[in-house]
Amino acid sequence: MKSLFEEMGGTYHQEGDYLIPNLSLPDELEYQIGKYGRMHRSYLKEHRPVLYANLLTSGTLHRHLAEINQSCNTRMEIIVSDMAKQEGVTEALKAADQMEWVRRMNSIRSRAEEIVLTELVYE
Repeated sequence: MKSLFEEMGGTYHQEGDYLIPNLSLPDELEYQIGKYGRMHRSYLKEHRPVLYANLLTSGTLHRHLAEINQSCNTRMEIIVSDMAKQEGVTEALKAADQMEWVRRMNSIRSRAEEIVLTELVYE
């Protein structure tokens, strides 16, 4: 009598007294996982372990993290540029008062990052 695994084409190899299934993860392309991808991976490990395990065992974790990272970077650029326009942070301000421009841009970036983290990373 064959097991369901064997009926589906699975094979085993013997190590000592045990039969171990011949399992391997599918080959995965190299993806660049940046800051937001790493943050999302930590979130998944800690707060969504079942989803993390499913992505890992299906071989789609790195692609998922790369997509999250790309989405976050794109969203950051859009939010920062829109906020800068709304608040009047321009190149003219940069030329006139660099420290004020830096202060405002840092404020804009930190607010934009909070939005991105809430919307995309910690969802």
